[in-house]
Amino acid sequence: MECPHLGSSVCIAPASARFPQGSPSSWCCSVCRSNKSPWVCLTCSSVHCGRYVNGHAKKHYEDAQIPLTNHKKTEKQEKVQHTVCMDCSSYSTYCYRCDDFVVNDTKLGLVQKVREHLQNLENSAFTADRHRKRKLLENSSLNSKLLKVNGSTTALCATGLRNLGNTCFMNAILQSLSNIQQFCCYFKELPAVELRNGKTAGRRTYHTRSQGDNNVSLVEEFRKTLCALWQGSQTAFSPESLFYVVWKIMPNFRNGASTVVTAIFGGILQNEVNCLICGTESRKFDPFLDLSLDIPSQFRNKRTKNQENGPMCTLRDCLRSFTDLEELDETELYMCHKCKKKQKSTKKFWIQKLPKVLCLHLKRFHWTEYLRNKVDTYVEFPLRDLDMKCYLLEPENSGPESCLYDLAAVVVHHGSGVGSGHYTAYATHEGRWFHFNDSTVTLTDEETVVKAKAYILFYVDRQAKSGSDKL
Repeated sequence: MECPHLGSSVCIAPASARFPQGSPSSWCCSVCRSNKSPWVCLTCSSVHCGRYVNGHAKKHYEDAQIPLTNHKKTEKQEKVQHTVCMDCSSYSTYCYRCDDFVVNDTKLGLVQKVREHLQNLENSAFTADRHRKRKLLENSSLNSKLLKVNGSTTALCATGLRNLGNTCFMNAILQSLSNIQQFCCYFKELPAVELRNGKTAGRRTYHTRSQGDNNVSLVEEFRKTLCALWQGSQTAFSPESLFYVVWKIMPNFRNGASTVVTAIFGGILQNEVNCLICGTESRKFDPFLDLSLDIPSQFRNKRTKNQENGPMCTLRDCLRSFTDLEELDETELYMCHKCKKKQKSTKKFWIQKLPKVLCLHLKRFHWTEYLRNKVDTYVEFPLRDLDMKCYLLEPENSGPESCLYDLAAVVVHHGSGVGSGHYTAYATHEGRWFHFNDSTVTLTDEETVVKAKAYILFYVDRQAKSGSDKL
């Protein structure tokens, strides 16, 4: 959004401002000394922690507004408001009075000057840190960035994604997709020059652009983001350009397009409804890109993996609940074409066609008439050998291994609130599991992954994974 308060709030000159030493992304809050999500005030250059830490950046703004309530306010108090601040990790700008992120600038371009100054500080700190680590590596056989794999030492080349202000969910999904080879390889193999010229060597890309801007391409920015994640040239990459394109892009894709997304994630459901009065059966085929699964109500109070008082909820329980025969309640009466009126009925889902990559969404946010809460139940899920044959409409027509899926990535929601919290992702790359937490990427193990309270699960068809099923 365009903010009208920049002129009265952005007052610092980058060259003379008293910024802390070191990398801006690691600056500490002047109140609680936390170095997580530092935000700098563009009025006075003071640094405080963001809203998902202890919220001292917001409190700094609120405290500055107290004198403005007095009747005898000076001209200086009228103008200086400490309203606008910048995230030191993503360089995105936020206005507390507008309660939104800002895309415009002052007439003198002060916001961009601050952004460029912070980027220069970050690059200088990164270069110095890389030089220091290189010296340590030369003088020591131990290095935290090196891993032992099959008896040999290899470099950890995974790259994190900077949080642009409440974009942790987007980051978790991007990291998950970057580790699904059947999907990301399609984009990474597209030549950048041909993309700019609208040529893709015979491949169909659906080169979606934003309205009124012929120089902005969602496909190109997505390709560049995927390519950056495993080059190992930086510890964290900012998806700011991709975020901008998504923000500006047309709100929906053309209906019925045959895109690479549907080719990989697309499946088909058969929705079968039976009237309980006359027995008339209605069948409808619905395409899907993911399956949203309820956590059965009998498991919703089981919060830990090792629950002694009752059985553990499994992913198979959630899939069975999704596909089992269900009697619709009074609020979902079926319009029977034979009875010519709404009647009680039953509903059942069958999977008519499985996708190459199966995306399963566990409904962890539960809405009632008076309450919204998170279902914190642990759901046990397999790392490999998820067999989907029993949910198929015609299982006899499938091959012996055509319905077996192996886990590729898991998105996790941390926190208890419906409208708050944080998202991270686990994903496997070349046989190793990684934990992606915005800018931070760490090596982990299977034991840690299976303990996660999954929110979204990405499973890859074993046949597609082996390369026998090409796009």
